[in-house]
Amino acid sequence: MAPKIVLITGMSGSGKSVALHALEDAGYYCVDNLPPELLPAFVALEPRHHGNRVAIAMDVRSATSLHQVPRELDRLRRQGAAVQSIFLDASVDTLVRRFSETRRRHPLSHDDPQQGRKALVQTIELERGLLADLREQAHVIDTSALRASQLQSYVKGLIPGAQGQLTLVFQSFAFKRGIPMDSDYVFDVRMLPNPHYEPTLRDLTGLDEPVAEFLRQQPDAALMRTHIEQFLGHWLEMLDRNHRSYVTVAIGCTGGQHRSVYLVERLAETFGRRWTALRRHRELDGR
Repeated sequence: MAPKIVLITGMSGSGKSVALHALEDAGYYCVDNLPPELLPAFVALEPRHHGNRVAIAMDVRSATSLHQVPRELDRLRRQGAAVQSIFLDASVDTLVRRFSETRRRHPLSHDDPQQGRKALVQTIELERGLLADLREQAHVIDTSALRASQLQSYVKGLIPGAQGQLTLVFQSFAFKRGIPMDSDYVFDVRMLPNPHYEPTLRDLTGLDEPVAEFLRQQPDAALMRTHIEQFLGHWLEMLDRNHRSYVTVAIGCTGGQHRSVYLVERLAETFGRRWTALRRHRELDGR
């Protein structure tokens, strides 16, 4: 049986350890900070000892040899391995706050762990540049507004996707908490009638039938859904033909509770008939 390999990479402080723990729970043999030079030998050896599912974390600590990773992953795919690459990202402000809270030193910093914000921001931007090629070839998860439990669920949800088949991630969010950095497409639905202003619907969400029924009765909500489906229906076919593995479609409203949630559910239902479609509700999943 062909080995299944998950590569976890991303920004320092973005949650790679949390992601590895999720994969370990899912039955993967995990190793952190494997030097890229050892990747071929490790993949050849591990199935004999720990089965055919391995997860590997690589980051900027291997900066001098990271350029080898895309080439090695392509070689493993040609040999029949099922390879998935996940890149964890977060906003600069989030990363600065996390380093401040944990009092950890950034891997690229040779200064005191309590270096000034300006120096830390410069270090983070340097790291982002070094990892740009890996980010470009991976499925990106923005962890800025995610709890550890949410990130673990998201990572586990990505693993069952069949290789060679497009996987769609539909994500609702609140604009007031920022646009997810992992979005490939973003649709703003704040102009639609808002169930929040209906007293009987305010405390419900787009997952509840009364809210869904309210929005089904709104012509503009139906038109918005049709326009998004037409747009995605055209371009997703082209992305699929170009062997794209993951596409994240973010739907945003004011609070991320009603309109965006409703549309994510409907879109996942529609496109799930053709592709693997995952649902995420950023403002609800952490409840």
